[in-house]
Amino acid sequence: MAEYMVSQIHPQDRHGQAQVDALLTQEGIRRDGNLDYTCGIYDDAYNLIATGSCFANTLRCMAVSHHHQGLGLMNLIVSHLLEQQVFRGNGHVFLYTKCDSAKFFGDLGFYEIVRIEGQIVFMENRRNGFASYLQRLSAQKKDGNTIAAIVMNANPFTLGHQYLVEHMAKQADLVHLFMVSEDSSLVPFSVRKQLILAGTTHLSNVYCHESGPYIISNATFPSYFQKDEDSVIESHAQLDLAVFLQIAKALDITVRYVGHEPSSVVTGIYNQVMQSALPAHGIGCQIIPRMEQNGAPISASTVRTAIKCSDWDALKALVPPTTYAYFTSPESAPVVQRIQSQADVVHY
Repeated sequence: MAEYMVSQIHPQDRHGQAQVDALLTQEGIRRDGNLDYTCGIYDDAYNLIATGSCFANTLRCMAVSHHHQGLGLMNLIVSHLLEQQVFRGNGHVFLYTKCDSAKFFGDLGFYEIVRIEGQIVFMENRRNGFASYLQRLSAQKKDGNTIAAIVMNANPFTLGHQYLVEHMAKQADLVHLFMVSEDSSLVPFSVRKQLILAGTTHLSNVYCHESGPYIISNATFPSYFQKDEDSVIESHAQLDLAVFLQIAKALDITVRYVGHEPSSVVTGIYNQVMQSALPAHGIGCQIIPRMEQNGAPISASTVRTAIKCSDWDALKALVPPTTYAYFTSPESAPVVQRIQSQADVVHY
């Protein structure tokens, strides 16, 4: 048997990257939009016969040419990527795979978190990772008749976000607010968390939780198994739903709230999936109209645009005093600079 070596394929290596694209296409996989490390295995003629990539603490876009399967090449790719994760300091690693490949990755030490039949399986390299997360949540369970939940990225926390939480706090006995702790937004999680906590401190029945690695943003959901963008969004919503149902069970959640945003295709598809599926599991789904200013919904994109343009008067009208105080303080300078350096801060 030939000895195979795994080597990094640098972003500047146009020929290597073109071979990655060709191999992925050949094996029915699209290149994911979020990749920060790619490797490959070549045959004696320097043709790429296996590849795999990382994004943050996830493994993505792994494929072996069907002409070279059965040679243990995927084991080599996964081992190499896990070594890269260790080098990065990531001991807790995740991957997304097709349903018919889940057993293979299970044999490599990955454990199923949730699956969407016929589409995708979400896995991690810790046997009790998700179970431990649910156990920690369960220890924070509170009694109540109506127990609500909302998942919030808050990039950053606006008057619209505050209005949603205040509305929920009036309607429910308890509100569990899950802050998306994945650091893929222009406003870092440490700041988003700070602003959410500051903007909800007056609501005694609101409990904030870090989402951990189990609730991810649509911006970093893998797209390489789906045929088009709508399919990606729907798959993400279904995956989020499968994870959320386990969380709801741990906390006795009875209703999930989502914000209405007519200009967002992502939110529209997401809300449709939630409205259709949650009631079948005994959980209500309430879509709350967004707070408006001058006839337009207040959105985080509008807030980021105000920051980008240094329009502090506009910002003041769109965010709670706590958010405004942060963005007009010296502490916010790196975040403001990051937003102002972006060509486009409007996300749909």
